Amino acid sequence: MTPSPGTDAAPAVPVPTATAAPRVRTRAPWHVAVTLAVFACAVFLAGHHWPVIEAGAKRLAGADPGWLLLGATATVATWVCSALAQQGAVTEALPAGRLLAVQFAASAANHVLPAGLGAGAVNLRFLTRRGLSVPRSAAALAVKAAAGAATRGALIALLALADPGLLRRPGLSTVTVAAALLAAVALAMLLPGPLRRASRAVLTDVRAVHRLPGRAAALWGGSLAFSSLHALVVVAVTRALGLALPPDRVALAYLAASSAAVLLPTPGGIGSLDAALALALTLVGATGSAAASAVIGYRLLTVWLPLVPGLVVLGVLVRRKQL
Repeated sequence: MTPSPGTDAAPAVPVPTATAAPRVRTRAPWHVAVTLAVFACAVFLAGHHWPVIEAGAKRLAGADPGWLLLGATATVATWVCSALAQQGAVTEALPAGRLLAVQFAASAANHVLPAGLGAGAVNLRFLTRRGLSVPRSAAALAVKAAAGAATRGALIALLALADPGLLRRPGLSTVTVAAALLAAVALAMLLPGPLRRASRAVLTDVRAVHRLPGRAAALWGGSLAFSSLHALVVVAVTRALGLALPPDRVALAYLAASSAAVLLPTPGGIGSLDAALALALTLVGATGSAAASAVIGYRLLTVWLPLVPGLVVLGVLVRRKQL
């Protein structure tokens, strides 16, 4: 007898499907490395500059807390204004909460790398993550920087006109000014092709932004408020220390010192801005020790207190792949 076909048949063995295998999520190794490096940098900076932080805190122990609170509030508002100006530099809508967090993180990164490279790198990465091309992102940063420089110059001119004896106009003849303008035009005409194309791209973005009144108002209003609030922080610190200095002179001293500090690209202007601001405050009537205390107070509010939290936010943004 032949056995029936179904008697000796092998039992069916279930074949595992591709969906049955568990998926293991792996995080990009470089994100983990950057996060750890940022946190290590935060700990190192806090430890390295701890004597400065401690000395400044002791000097400010007897300061007026009301004025210090005003300075701290103005410091927080500078990040809002920076986010507003960055939104005004692009036509695309950016997520407000993440943009504000990026500006907070960028301000911390700016104190690690010189000449604004830290803040520029963070903002460039954020804009490219939002879908903008690298040239357009770089152009947006250039537009924001140009608006910041223009508004700072306008504030200096306005305060100098209000107090003509404080700043002296350099004695330049008409021929010297005309020669400088001609040299600038000739230099622009001799730019290499890539630089000319980059300049045209920036001008194109400037025109596109100014076709939208809301974007233009955000760009210029945010830039103007950013510089004004930093000057207000210095005024608040001098008032907290009991220095009887005219607020307009203190604001002009800060704006002139911060503009001069750009010529020496140190991380966050540390060293260059400190020396320039201390000198400027002595020129408007402060003693040397009082000027040093005011600079330390300004640095505590704008750099040392937000530095470690800002680097932590930077690490979180990198970990969540927002940068």
